[in-house]
Amino acid sequence: MVTAGVFLLIRCSPLFEYASDTLMFITIIGSLTAFMSATIGVVQNDIKKIIAYSTCSQLGYMIFACGVSAYDVSFFHLINHAFFKALLFLASGIIIHGLNNEQDMRKMGALIKLLPYSYSMILIGSLALAGFPFLSGFYSKDLILEIISTKFKTYEILGCILGLLSAYFTAFYSGRLLFLTFGGKTNTFYNISKTIHEGNFILCLPLLILVIGAIFSGYVLKDMFVGFGSTFFSNSIIVVEANFLHFDIEFLPLNIKLLPTILSLLGFLFSTIFYFNRSFLVFNKYLNRIYIFLNTKWFFDYIYNRYIGYFIL
Repeated sequence: MVTAGVFLLIRCSPLFEYASDTLMFITIIGSLTAFMSATIGVVQNDIKKIIAYSTCSQLGYMIFACGVSAYDVSFFHLINHAFFKALLFLASGIIIHGLNNEQDMRKMGALIKLLPYSYSMILIGSLALAGFPFLSGFYSKDLILEIISTKFKTYEILGCILGLLSAYFTAFYSGRLLFLTFGGKTNTFYNISKTIHEGNFILCLPLLILVIGAIFSGYVLKDMFVGFGSTFFSNSIIVVEANFLHFDIEFLPLNIKLLPTILSLLGFLFSTIFYFNRSFLVFNKYLNRIYIFLNTKWFFDYIYNRYIGYFIL
């Protein structure tokens, strides 16, 4: 059900292609969703909540890809995302199971030696999510950002900037998850640390299947879903000639093509620096204000409950 809305937009392409204002609205909503969810994910402490907000963020990418008429690329990202996101959710489930149902990352740490299999799965899933070169997310997410980089309307430029910032924050919270869960010093209770264990064969086998998709699906499926030789969608997707920009991305400067990858690497780098030197965070009042703002989900729930839900009740 999570991706049903994206699939509906893709299949309704004949309607949206002749409604430019609707495409503008879809682009703005999608890029804002990607950015807001990525920033909220940065401050979550529940390991599953980080992955859940990451799903919201990636759905934003798929939506604004539809807004710039890249329906085939949106579907391609949907398929790739299924592999690495299922991998992340199931691997986090094994960690929670091994830690006696503990989900708070602040009570984990230094699990790399105790849960090496889960660590390797989370690492590959996180790198694919962040668009690390030659993993599945790299082929589809970068393609979405390249296509929107060829657009020149104000809302499209805004969508491009928010998409690039989302790529940075995606890498940041992925690095944060890895460091707090597997790096640093242990914060696990002693009685739990004695019983930490990997999942059994039944739990671990699905991860082995999913990790193959998380690594290879982008490379293997790219020519099937996107490109000039693809007949996969036949007439189920219709794009007006003026909106078809697969030609233009071939002529983008190399520095623009490399920008999402550079931002992702910077995100991993800065998250590592932040969480190796956490002492200064406690005393920085400006960072604390930003943290509170993001931790309250941009006051979205407060505004919704106070001024809409409460009013109706």
